[in-house]
Amino acid sequence: MTEDSNQEKKQNTINDQGTNDHHNHGGRLLVTILLAGILGGGITAGAGYLYLQTNGSTNGPTFSSLSGRKTIQAPVISGKTNASKVYNNLKGAVVSVLNQQRNSSSSADSFFASSSSSSGNSLQTVSEGSGVIYRSADAAAYIVTNRHVVAGANRLQVVLYDGTRVTAKLIGSDAMTDLAVLQIPNSSVKSVAQFGNSNQIQTGQTVLAIGSPLGTDYASSVTQGIVSAPKRLVSNTSEDGKTNYGDSVAIQTDAAINPGNSGGPLVNTAGQVIGINSQKLTQTTSGESVEGMGFAIPSNTVVDIVNKLVRDGKVTRPALGVQVVDLSEVSTDDRQNRLKLPNSVKGGIVIAGFSDSKSPAKKAGMKRYDVIVAVNGKRVSDLADMRDIIYKMVVGDSVRIRFYRGADQKTVTVKMSESLKE
Repeated sequence: MTEDSNQEKKQNTINDQGTNDHHNHGGRLLVTILLAGILGGGITAGAGYLYLQTNGSTNGPTFSSLSGRKTIQAPVISGKTNASKVYNNLKGAVVSVLNQQRNSSSSADSFFASSSSSSGNSLQTVSEGSGVIYRSADAAAYIVTNRHVVAGANRLQVVLYDGTRVTAKLIGSDAMTDLAVLQIPNSSVKSVAQFGNSNQIQTGQTVLAIGSPLGTDYASSVTQGIVSAPKRLVSNTSEDGKTNYGDSVAIQTDAAINPGNSGGPLVNTAGQVIGINSQKLTQTTSGESVEGMGFAIPSNTVVDIVNKLVRDGKVTRPALGVQVVDLSEVSTDDRQNRLKLPNSVKGGIVIAGFSDSKSPAKKAGMKRYDVIVAVNGKRVSDLADMRDIIYKMVVGDSVRIRFYRGADQKTVTVKMSESLKE
């Protein structure tokens, strides 16, 4: 699909909540809406219930008389809650990520800056985020974080749980999923996180978010919340406000996240990482404040992307070369009068245009207003379904597409010779 899709924006905006930018906390904008766009990546999520019962014994409340009044003594609790156990087992794997960039101008901050070259330019920390160590082997440890946390850095530093600072190497990043992988020496690494299966998530499950809100001064902070929605479509929008990649699927949670939390883990009761915190909804365009709406990249997406980044340094995705809109966004009148669909067709995606004359779908004979309902025999209800199928394939693969053109059902084979461009 193409970067030139025109997307109508809803009245909600989402801010990246990962970087504690010393100069601008705004971040890039996102919208929660299903609209015309390029096929983008995304999957689902999973977690387990987090119970806050105690392990150990409690002494029941005791009553005594004092001047004719009864007083109640608070129960004495021994042992740790499950939440505490989860945090204590995982805290060593959560790090702060410092984005350092060159600044040739002098300032009070330059006292703490490191010299970067003989030219007198210095490296200064311009933003801070979070990350989680997920692998340690062969003298190296690997950290997953958000791409926007590391974007533009001349040097990346990682601050471990014990305060140790190490310089990190950027292995690769992916703009569509907003993920990046860093590498550091593992000599000081004592703990590694494990990923959970994000397909098992349920609304209402309790989760923890761990990270560095507002930077290293508050490193290893933990907050608790629930999964508000296991699959919420959010639009990927670049810093200049341009939508390049269509919608992706995120976990919605009310666990408190703030600037600096981006790249940190969202965790289930088993202490498994089921998401990487990335954005939060802060206010509507009309200025209404919003609370308790954060979004995390599901762990199944994370695992797929980090493996590709470590292996290839980048992610290459096949494309159909089409611009699309979910059928659910099309009015009833347009379905009947413009698309002329049978009443039995309830879901699908509508072709709104093509990348160019060389679009694989266009070359295969597809036309504007065709409604795709299945790919390789799998039902397609919306853009998320299409993405799940397409991005498990590689450039050069052929897909069999079932679609409606008016009331007529047709099938065509499309060879995905085109790669999605970032």
